[in-house]
Amino acid sequence: GSSAVFESATSASSSSTFDSSSNKVVVAYRDGGNSQHGTAVVGTVSGTSISFGSPVVFNSSGSYEFSTTFDSNSNKVVIAYQDAGNSFYSTAIVGTVSGTAISFGSPVVFNTASSSYNAATFDSSSNKVVIAYSNGTASGNAIVGTISGTAISFGTAVVFNSSRTTGKSSTFDSLNNKVVIAYNDYSNSQRGTAIVGTVSGTGISFGDAVVFESAASTYISSTFDSNSNKVVIAYTDGGNSSYGTSIVFQP
Repeated sequence: GSSAVFESATSASSSSTFDSSSNKVVVAYRDGGNSQHGTAVVGTVSGTSISFGSPVVFNSSGSYEFSTTFDSNSNKVVIAYQDAGNSFYSTAIVGTVSGTAISFGSPVVFNTASSSYNAATFDSSSNKVVIAYSNGTASGNAIVGTISGTAISFGTAVVFNSSRTTGKSSTFDSLNNKVVIAYNDYSNSQRGTAIVGTVSGTGISFGDAVVFESAASTYISSTFDSNSNKVVIAYTDGGNSSYGTSIVFQP
């Protein structure tokens, strides 16, 4: 269909999710026309077109590394981001869609360090949000969040990769009730790697990591195909002329 402008200024780090309760799309992004503030906007699809409501600022400082997911148990949108106004700490905020608008609760820090590569997904079996992130230039971590009203609380973070971890993406396999995190294992020649996590209460445990690409893999993205019950991982294959590549992964 036709494209639609949702922000009439430079925007970056955008991430979107679908709110199945209101049947709306929510886009979170950094607004270059407003001091890089964290901003969200609600989109309505009609036929092959999309229209947008008014943008809403949810963080009045520089905001980076967005990742969004929808909690279908509480019917809330969760945005994970890096807050430049608070030492670049990893932060999450809960949004509620009403019509073409979105309102927010209070932000919650889930890692008190400069962290990056946030990757959020919703585990519909345990009704928990799982956020994978990099602890600075060190380990890959995951943390489980529980929504109550417009607030989110977190359990204890778990390390799933003890070395530098970049380019993460996460998705939920609803057949096996597992979280799958795909990432660039920087300390292992930047190979594309995936690991399976199981949520229990407010914690998460992991199996063994599996290399899916034996060359440097960047710009990793993943999703779950509920028809074939498979995870699909797309990435840039540094070992093959940086071609866009995809692979099917099954826990």
